[in-house]
Amino acid sequence: MRVSSTAVAQPPVFSRLAVVVIVIGMLLLFLFTQLLGVYIAGFALLPEAQTLSALDILARGGSDGTIVSWSVLFSAVVLSALSIALIRWHGASAKDYLALRPITWRMTLGMLGLWLAYSLVSQALTYVLDQDPMLFMDVLYQSVSNVWLLVVVVVIVAPIYEELVFRGLLWSAIAEQFASSTHPNRGALVASVLTSVLFAGIHLQYGWYELGSLVVLALLFAYARFRSGSLLLPIILHMVNNGVAMWQFVSQMP
Repeated sequence: MRVSSTAVAQPPVFSRLAVVVIVIGMLLLFLFTQLLGVYIAGFALLPEAQTLSALDILARGGSDGTIVSWSVLFSAVVLSALSIALIRWHGASAKDYLALRPITWRMTLGMLGLWLAYSLVSQALTYVLDQDPMLFMDVLYQSVSNVWLLVVVVVIVAPIYEELVFRGLLWSAIAEQFASSTHPNRGALVASVLTSVLFAGIHLQYGWYELGSLVVLALLFAYARFRSGSLLLPIILHMVNNGVAMWQFVSQMP
């Protein structure tokens, strides 16, 4: 095993320079694969695609729920495969490095309780500040050809591959660089803060209020990763969070 939740038992899998390249590269790939996915799906699905420029396809496809859903699926496959390949290429076990370990019911229920507290506070602030964090989803929902496609992408696909990249690959890569025998939790703390900020940063479709909420939510996911020593718990929390948000959104639609 290369990485635990608090420290490394062996030398880092990636060098410090490699970690910098991986972090920057994965962020750029998030944007690139989603744009490429929008273009490919838009070119295939938009009836007038043959007469449109690439920018027009991206503009129209980016507000089409079906095209965006296929784009997320495309991005998920590419980034997940690349993350696993990078780990294996450096001679490490993807299962261990990504912390794909069993979790206990007690830990799961405890973290669900923390998520519920976050959710209640977030809902209260949203009401008090008169915010509408689901405004972006409104456009996608109204334009998607099959609502279940959007539900699967938002509730299942996005949580799995986003957690695999941020609380999996990037969290472990950063944590092992800052691990210290005198400060055993330093690596986890630095990794949690950095990956939470980066995670919020890729959600360019949201405003400042939503981005702030995402940072807090990502910190909760990172804490679950640290406390459980497993990536499975933040994936579950992410699915629950997105599932509840989607249920609230759909139930309010006419």
